[in-house]
Amino acid sequence: MLIDQAIIFVRSGKGGGGCVSFRREKYVPKGGPDGGDGGKGGDVVIVGEESLTTLLPLTPRPHYRARNGRPGMGKSMHGADGDDCLVPVPLGTLVFDRDSGELLADITDPGQRFVVAGGGRGGWGNEHFKSSTNQTPRQSTPGEPCVERVLRLELKLIADVGLIGKPNAGKSTMLRAVSRATPKVAAYPFTTLSPHLGTAALPGDRRLVIADIPGLIEGAAEGAGLGHDFLRHVERTRVLVHLLDACPEDESDPVENYQALRRELFEYSPILAEKPEIIALNKIDLIPADERDDAVGRIVGRLGLAADERAVLTSGATGRGTGELLEACWRALGDCKDNGAGWSASRPAG
Repeated sequence: MLIDQAIIFVRSGKGGGGCVSFRREKYVPKGGPDGGDGGKGGDVVIVGEESLTTLLPLTPRPHYRARNGRPGMGKSMHGADGDDCLVPVPLGTLVFDRDSGELLADITDPGQRFVVAGGGRGGWGNEHFKSSTNQTPRQSTPGEPCVERVLRLELKLIADVGLIGKPNAGKSTMLRAVSRATPKVAAYPFTTLSPHLGTAALPGDRRLVIADIPGLIEGAAEGAGLGHDFLRHVERTRVLVHLLDACPEDESDPVENYQALRRELFEYSPILAEKPEIIALNKIDLIPADERDDAVGRIVGRLGLAADERAVLTSGATGRGTGELLEACWRALGDCKDNGAGWSASRPAG
């Protein structure tokens, strides 16, 4: 189950207070101040964890508190620092301050750490206040207070390729065909209610991480259907694969379906709409063989593709064209790298 939003409360540790103490030892006639400093309070730290894919582990435990620093002691002994509280989150997590709405951190790398609530510094003991004119200081300072805040966490899946398309376009079937992911497949719209990730293997020890984004409908940019809940996941992908149903069950026009979804992407984010796109004309096996060439020609001709572009003919059910589609995705990712648009696909070993 994908949980991609969570609210958590965090509190850092308070600093330990400084100590007022004087040296008392046998045969030492003049003991001086020896009160130690208090320990620092623990931090609350957000940590990127590669093994996590959802914010679900945070929902049953919404409160995270670090340990307080211990107070200083005599004999110039420093109080122990409080233990940090580590909060592991999946890669792609955005951390917001709920009250101000400020974006605090974008966790994208394994092991990446960000302190969301810093622990208070420990107070000074009285040995800090000794001087030639104040040889018996009896003052110390308290530790700094803790920091409390409420955080809103939002997950945007990180993938090389995002599968988008109208409901029932065959995205889940395609993900099953090219990877070991097992999203639900059924003959009705909105079978997929949450994004799924799968890893596709290509020859030469190459890997692609593919995200199956639930079906988008007209008005998604304004929140219709699953709307904003899943459009944000597309933002993390490098390349979009637009799975276009070549033979819709509702007898709608494939080209009009494509244009409608393109409008939604542009209205949600023009930057998103400009991502490299591969059009996969899917469910090609449902068109009778003697009509297939003409039907495909009409659809492709109306798509208005550039001279160096073409649609990939695929069928997730039979596996036709899946290898060609993956290779097209790999080449598109290579172009992203050459253009400085980022790169995340696994490289060949060695």
